[in-house]
Amino acid sequence: MWNPDSIMENLYHSYENKRLLQKQAENAEHTWVRLKQGLIKSLSAGIEEQDELRPVLIERTELEDHFRERIEFGTVWGFRVPAYVLLPKVLTERTAAVLALHGHGYGSRQIVGLHPDGTANTGKPDLHGNYALELVRRGFIVVVPEIVGFGDRRLAADQKDGQVGNSSCQTLASHLLLYGISLAGLRVQEARRALDYVLSREDVDPARVGCFGFSGGGLLAAYTAAIDERIKATVLCAFVNTFKGSIMQIRHCIDNYLPGVLEYSELPELLGLLAPRPLFIESGQQDPIFPIETMEVAIQYLRQVYAEADADEKLGVHLFEGVHEVNGSQSYPWLVEALET
Repeated sequence: MWNPDSIMENLYHSYENKRLLQKQAENAEHTWVRLKQGLIKSLSAGIEEQDELRPVLIERTELEDHFRERIEFGTVWGFRVPAYVLLPKVLTERTAAVLALHGHGYGSRQIVGLHPDGTANTGKPDLHGNYALELVRRGFIVVVPEIVGFGDRRLAADQKDGQVGNSSCQTLASHLLLYGISLAGLRVQEARRALDYVLSREDVDPARVGCFGFSGGGLLAAYTAAIDERIKATVLCAFVNTFKGSIMQIRHCIDNYLPGVLEYSELPELLGLLAPRPLFIESGQQDPIFPIETMEVAIQYLRQVYAEADADEKLGVHLFEGVHEVNGSQSYPWLVEALET
């Protein structure tokens, strides 16, 4: 047979065996340090400098149950990032905040209750579930950055003729690869700058900052929280799995792939870096791109990691009847409790 299937399968297992042998030769603390340093190196390659935040308020809108601000701030390379900030109407003291990271779709407007053109969306929520709205209604300050490659931050060619919902992921990722930089790495660096902005606000309690990500936003939430312990609690929707069972078996967007990661880790091990901080995982049992079988493999590993850290109660899991979507029925109240005073 001339097809490469068996060779690729053998390649995966050879790297798996190398990782196992390396892990057996070190203690748990050394493993944790090695994994975190490996992830930091993968994500920060070629992105050493950062710009001043210099946040600017663009507009402020009063709605029935919250205020919605549109701001912009600096990240890296001269990028200015537009973001929505949702604020509860009553703020009497420093408040818990959530960095909300959207998935593939039409960008930040998709989770704050707006159509792509910025008009109010009063219809039934889509698969994103308007989770930024749900979070501000539970008392959080919610910051929703526009992730590069989506919405207003697409390349000009992808915004022609009124195109909606497409992305610039393929072009951005392939061009960045020529510089030795991953799109995931750039996005995580920007998420950390968004976190810097969150913590710069005088109305935010720095000890109570969480992160909530769906799908591609789940990747960003996971990797950002793994390397940045300023995030105290994390919710991952429709993302937790193994590399082997998800992005290596099913066609995914190129933004999911991190060069060299299998040299030092499979996905569940990277997620284990969040322990012992609170982590909640929700996933639809019929999700076609993050299969339930290998998602349960990842969860079993994480249960072991949290048990070894004496933090069993800080890991929450909700496997619901559904597809690739946000549910929220358990994750929203869990996050409220996790970020209580």
